[in-house]
Amino acid sequence: MSIPAVSHFMTAKPRTIERTTTLAEAHRIMREAKVRHLPVLDKGRLVGIVTQRDLYLLETLAELDIDAINVDEAMTESPFIVTGDTALDEVAQTMAEHKYGSVVVMGREGVEGIFTTSDACRVLADLLQRPSS
Repeated sequence: MSIPAVSHFMTAKPRTIERTTTLAEAHRIMREAKVRHLPVLDKGRLVGIVTQRDLYLLETLAELDIDAINVDEAMTESPFIVTGDTALDEVAQTMAEHKYGSVVVMGREGVEGIFTTSDACRVLADLLQRPSS
């Protein structure tokens, strides 16, 4: 049996933000897009990823003005990156081993997609609901 590529299950063309985006704006984008992970760019180049959890953690550490602080203060630098043709089992194994909540799928044009733990749960549910052969 051939293992499918992550590109078949990722969210294509995910929302991204610039590293100079404020925490308040990142929250707004996440709420509107109903996402928990945003790849962070610097002039089109991937420099990190910010999660809803990152934002909440930073905001609880101190009394911060979320309209004055940029996401690069909360982002994780060097996120887990793969290409679209990476086998799904390899992606899932690495995510589980390192407790990553997401992987950024990169291509020639930059960020092509994102694959999150929610996507992995959808794949698992689909597999479990298939009739046995």
